[in-house]
Amino acid sequence: MKKFCFFLCGVFLLCAAGMAQAADAKPGKEMLPVNRYKLVDTFEVKGRQGIAVDDKYYYVSGSKALYKYDKKGNLVASNENPFEGYAIPSNHIGDIDVYNGEIFVSAEWFEDGVGKDIQIAIHDAQTLKFKRTFKFEPESGQEEVSGICVDRDKRTVWMSCWAIGKESGLLKGYSDRYLYEYSLDTGKFLRKVHLAPSPQWIQGVYYYKGALYVTADDGEADDNAPDHLYRIDISSDVNYATVVMEKAFTEVKRQGEIEGLAFDEKAGELLVHFNRGARIILGMPRGFYPDYTKEISEIYRFKVKPIKRK
Repeated sequence: MKKFCFFLCGVFLLCAAGMAQAADAKPGKEMLPVNRYKLVDTFEVKGRQGIAVDDKYYYVSGSKALYKYDKKGNLVASNENPFEGYAIPSNHIGDIDVYNGEIFVSAEWFEDGVGKDIQIAIHDAQTLKFKRTFKFEPESGQEEVSGICVDRDKRTVWMSCWAIGKESGLLKGYSDRYLYEYSLDTGKFLRKVHLAPSPQWIQGVYYYKGALYVTADDGEADDNAPDHLYRIDISSDVNYATVVMEKAFTEVKRQGEIEGLAFDEKAGELLVHFNRGARIILGMPRGFYPDYTKEISEIYRFKVKPIKRK
């Protein structure tokens, strides 16, 4: 009996030691942020959805408009009828990207948190006018679209989804667990990649230095809880990927709704679109917080500095 008791005590001590070691263990480099982000400044914009950047200009999307700014923050062009020429009616634009003189637009019909009729629309970056569409694949299972970006290295297009639809659990707080990839050259749907853990309510996606980055509207404005930036290192031969938290946006003037993102590689900056002042219900503005009579949309510029680890 004594031997048995000693045996149990030994097992208990080993388990306790193992748990303590696990608690003290540090995550591997692959599970840590790879950059530091220092706020440079902010500037107010028209449009409450997305941000894209090339060597000379910033491009901003509103739900029903496209805007073009110079690097000093001056508005130089606008298209407030962007859906002209679309074969399928749309009423909502999410985050955007610009590549090779063309703006990639994630468009859909969106109402009360539910999206349908997803379209990948291409606009001319100089005029902001519609040029053509990029075929969407309904068999992908994607029910809504919140953002789009171009992988310049692999020549593919990625799309993000904010929620999985009213019937699938939006009202319970669930969101889509996938990113969706298309070939830039052929337009063919390639795969969907399962994200683990899945960020809640992804608002934008961008490809930067071998990884995908997404913004998630997972903070709670009523509680002054910040939204986040996540990094996703995606392999080319699997349909799943690990998600790492890169940054909590504690610097914003008032916690509200995070939107799209872009990296200005020439300037070494992260650009993030934020809205503040409006109460957001089911993805749509419904009234204002105290001291606000309108929603304010701003671009936050962060200097990006790689973290060096041994």
